[in-house]
Amino acid sequence: MSDPGEKLKRFWDSRYRSSDYIYGVRPNDTLVAHLYRIPPKGRVLCLADGEGRNSVFLAKQGFVVTAIDISSAGVAKAEQLAANEGVSIDYRVADVTTFDVAPLAWDAIVSIFLHLPQRLRQALHTRWLAGLSPSGVFIYEAYTRDQLNRTTGGPREPQVLAAPDEVKQDFPPDCIELFFAGEREIQEGTHHTGLGSVCQVIVSSPARQ
Repeated sequence: MSDPGEKLKRFWDSRYRSSDYIYGVRPNDTLVAHLYRIPPKGRVLCLADGEGRNSVFLAKQGFVVTAIDISSAGVAKAEQLAANEGVSIDYRVADVTTFDVAPLAWDAIVSIFLHLPQRLRQALHTRWLAGLSPSGVFIYEAYTRDQLNRTTGGPREPQVLAAPDEVKQDFPPDCIELFFAGEREIQEGTHHTGLGSVCQVIVSSPARQ
């Protein structure tokens, strides 16, 4: 039986070998809108950061950034983007599902368009919230199941696209600072282009309570 992680790595390596930055070099709009929630000069972990657009943006704002992605091809492009922008980032080729997130270690954890099966997503959201410092914040945006009816981006596998209410249940209600589910225009390179059905969640650290 083939290793699912290795299969996923091959998929993303193939996609990121393009000379173009297929998701663009500008940061995600949701991350930009909620940047003020991250403690100044804080430690930020970017999950599945791909070609580096979000980690580079964060480093340029003065944050101490670690970014992980399963694709060595994606990380290589991210490192080149960081060098072009004159910022230093701790890039690591790693699987988000097994990456060790120490408790209370991060002032922000960023999950942008990371799509996972339900049970794995729930378990990882719990683990990542535990990794936030008392003043930390979790910033999340992903396509919802309704995106299957569109051709504007996102995976085609229903099992990794959640209904908004399912995502909301991943988090302690008292920690949710913002929850949005609906449509928004997305212009991120050639692979996220047009009206998309998304879920956005901003969650404060449970240690803050």
